[in-house]
Amino acid sequence: MESVPPSSKGHRYPVEIISHCVWLYFRFPLSFREVEELMLERGVVVSHETIRRWCLKFGQA
Repeated sequence: MESVPPSSKGHRYPVEIISHCVWLYFRFPLSFREVEELMLERGVVVSHETIRRWCLKFGQA
């Protein structure tokens, strides 16, 4: 049986934003709050808790 990757359908943010946040967190030694600040500099308002949930859901995929 094949595993189905988690879907970003139904999320408030586009898949590009979600994947960029997850990529930043896992690629660089950043905290969730630091990723939140980087996204804020780019004009995207997202909480560190949301980024944490995205990393839990999409980080393994």
